[in-house]
Amino acid sequence: MTDSNHHIIFHANSADLEEQELGPYGLQSLITETDEIHMTAYRVTVRPHATTAVGYHEAAEEIYYVISGAGEAVLNGKSQPLQPGDFLRLPPGTTHGFITGKQPLVMLDIHSPGSRPNRDIYFIDSPPDGFTENN
Repeated sequence: MTDSNHHIIFHANSADLEEQELGPYGLQSLITETDEIHMTAYRVTVRPHATTAVGYHEAAEEIYYVISGAGEAVLNGKSQPLQPGDFLRLPPGTTHGFITGKQPLVMLDIHSPGSRPNRDIYFIDSPPDGFTENN
């Protein structure tokens, strides 16, 4: 039984969702803030030739699944190459950032509990444009 405020969400093609530009990121929220229960989900695109700011979450466990492209994840200061099909599970407190080459890096990104550009996101240095460091 579902609560009347929470319903099944189906996107036939998430590429058609509005993309929010946040520094080197293109972020498509797959679960709106209104529909959020215990998690958030995004289709994240890191632009080509980008090095993102290093950040972390205090509360959220984060999962990434690489859909397309290539790049590197910098996890707690160590570099890990990424390619389609790779999976990352980041416990709360894991510092992470991304580096891309000629191709954009496209990933499914899930947080539990939910995290948004203005909630449970902390940066080692300055936050990228569009993020509000924490809250």
